[in-house]
Amino acid sequence: MIIGMEKVTISRKSYLIFSTVILLGFSFICLYPVVYVVLASFSDANQLMAYHGFLWKPLGANLEAYKAIAQNPMIFSGYVNTLIVVGASLVVNIIMTGIAAYFLSRKGVMLKKAMMIYIMLTMYFSGGIIPLYLTVRKLGMYNSLLSLILPTAINTYNLIIMKTSFEAVPDSLIEAALLDGAGHVSTLFRVVLPLTSATVAVMVLYYGVGHWNSWFNAMIFLSDREKFPLQLVLREILIQNDTSAMSQGVGMSDALNISKTIKYAVIVAATVPILCVYPFLQKYFAKGALVGAVKG
Repeated sequence: MIIGMEKVTISRKSYLIFSTVILLGFSFICLYPVVYVVLASFSDANQLMAYHGFLWKPLGANLEAYKAIAQNPMIFSGYVNTLIVVGASLVVNIIMTGIAAYFLSRKGVMLKKAMMIYIMLTMYFSGGIIPLYLTVRKLGMYNSLLSLILPTAINTYNLIIMKTSFEAVPDSLIEAALLDGAGHVSTLFRVVLPLTSATVAVMVLYYGVGHWNSWFNAMIFLSDREKFPLQLVLREILIQNDTSAMSQGVGMSDALNISKTIKYAVIVAATVPILCVYPFLQKYFAKGALVGAVKG
């Protein structure tokens, strides 16, 4: 019996060691690119370009890349435009998704199943870019920040999660609110949404990250550079290699090297804000996603 227990113990220890090594390996693979970008953004451009191998500390640590992007007015205007779009979009998203989810979660709604099938079809089929572009232009939203807010008012996947979460709210609470004289709008905002705050937090995270990272709609609908969001500015810097405005006053070879560290610094500047928000919503993430994904 003791020999059997020793075998189990040895087997379990071997499994734990093997699992730990595998997880540490995956963690390194996932985290090192982020660490590299951060360290490279604080490195001297010439030393970084001449260095080969793993980077474990900044090379000739300085803030030249961050000073360069701080002097670029497009970065500041991109931040402001992105914050406006994210803030306004989140308000529209939560209100519109909440209203639609509340309606579809109520019992006795006529053609409820047919409407759900129609809504779910939009996850797989869409009219395409050209009809969307023509619609936005006909509505007078072209070259306006509204073109980044209203067309993405409701996401089908998020709507289904919120609808399922609303269905978990006891009918007795909603009926009690209606009997006390509250309307459906008051019931939604004063009863249902507070009871499903974890799911609402997940919706804020999903929608917020989506809007923060979005650049494709801005590229199609915006022609005025002063209205470009941060991600579209970042795209120009990374893909089109447009760092001339931030590397003036240096030689051609130095400008090429500096452009590399500027790209790393811009990536860090665009990523840090969303990483700062995530820890505050992380505790709601698992609970909210699971409550909205499983029908009780």
